[in-house]
Parts: sequence; C-alpha cells; structure tokens
Amino acid sequence: MIRKIIEIDEKKCNGCGACAKACHEGAIGIVEGKAKLLRDDYCDGLGDCLPACPTGAITFVEREAEVYNEQAVFAHKAQQHTSCPGRQLRRLGRAEKAPAPTAEPVSQLGQWPCQIKLVRVNAPYFQGAKLLIAADCTAYAYANLHRDFMRGKITLIACPKLDGVDYSEKLAEILRQNEIQSVTIVRMEVPCCGGLETAAKKALQSSGKFIPWQVVTISTDGRILE
Repeated sequence: MIRKIIEIDEKKCNGCGACAKACHEGAIGIVEGKAKLLRDDYCDGLGDCLPACPTGAITFVEREAEVYNEQAVFAHKAQQHTSCPGRQLRRLGRAEKAPAPTAEPVSQLGQWPCQIKLVRVNAPYFQGAKLLIAADCTAYAYANLHRDFMRGKITLIACPKLDGVDYSEKLAEILRQNEIQSVTIVRMEVPCCGGLETAAKKALQSSGKFIPWQVVTISTDGRILE
C-alpha cells in the first residue's frame, strides 16, 4: 500500500543514534555507523524520530510500504532485550592515578564500547573528556599504552586500512557536540595508519573549535618515534 513512512539520508546522518532512541517501535537501528530503517512494517509513520535528529537526515515520504505491524514490533522489541550487551554504553570509572609499581597491571579503558564505529557521538562520557584516538595495533606494539596514554582518557580505536571508513565526519561531530579538553592521536609508523591521523586532523579543523592536540607515532618494534 502507499503510505507515509520515514526516509533517512545517509549522507546527512552522523550516526549519533538519537533517532533510534526516540523511536518507540525500534524501527531504526545503527548499522555500520549510519541510521537505517530496519523494516517498513516496524515504522508507524508518526515520526517521533524527526525532531530528535540533529542533522535533519530524516524526512517523511509517501511510497509503497508494508503496513505497520504491531505484533512484529512487539516481537522485535522483546528480542532486543535479550540481545548481546556488547554495544551498551558503559562508563567504566577507571582511576586516573598510576598504579603502584608492584601492583598487577590494571586496564585503563574508561568506557565501552571503544570502537569508533560503535560509539554514539553524544555519549555522556564524552563531556569534559580528554580524548585518545588510537590505531588498533598500537595496543599490541606498545606494551604500556594503558599506563602512558589511556589513563584518564576516553579511548577510541580504529584501523583505517581494514575498516575502510572515513571517520573524519563522525569524529568532528564528537568534537562539536561535546566539550573535549584535548585530543591525542596514537598511530603506527606504517603508511596506512596515516589515514587515522588525517581523519582526526580533518575533524579538528571541521569542528570549529580550538582543542589542544598531539600525534604520537609508534614503531613496529614498540618504540615512541615522535
């Protein structure tokens, strides 16, 4: 049938997840960093998601679509409650002080999730945060990444080569929507890791804010090069 239903412009979407939170039917999900209408019959056409979108990426259209199915929505929402909790936001509350030299190593990860793909740009742990943007491999190449770089920071990780995503837009939104105190970029010396540094620098420029930042490069044998 022809009916009113939402349409999402992926180019405008910043992946913040506000629309998914506002949708009481669970019709919208974040897939690979972008909002998606999961199924036509989940959308009731009332548009609670429209005012929640900060970028104007959601509009109404009239097109051929399945009718709203309340029973399918109830089943979908019940399944969500039993799904994997790996993407649920959590502030981990790590202490900022260094552990005693003789103490067991302690994780300094300050929040969950930590993949740039999965974080929400308006997650509460970003407010007032010192931000660490680190290439995946740095944690394996540099043994003291937790102690020397992650302590007291919110950590975001990514691999610019394997992810195949330009993170500059999402990082820029994180910087725009939150009071970030500083940005530290930790990358590997290999050329492909330059994509992460470039994305972070582009985000800093696009944010329109003056935020102190630095880049640290790790060699493949675990040394700090700069």
